[in-house]
Amino acid sequence: MAINLGLVTESEVESILAARGEMQHLVITGRDATEKLKERADLVTEMREIKHPYQKGILAQKGIDW
Repeated sequence: MAINLGLVTESEVESILAARGEMQHLVITGRDATEKLKERADLVTEMREIKHPYQKGILAQKGIDW
């Protein structure tokens, strides 16, 4: 998402990935990863909402949502 919003460039993310140690793990979260980033990743997961309390008008709750 940070790439899509222009907060970082894809090449900046690539530089971070290249600079990490061989045994160092890096977790990147967000939506709309670029194809190049997905190809480079060892694991890519897509989560989708099935049901959410907000649909019933229940707002975010302290200790659960933040």
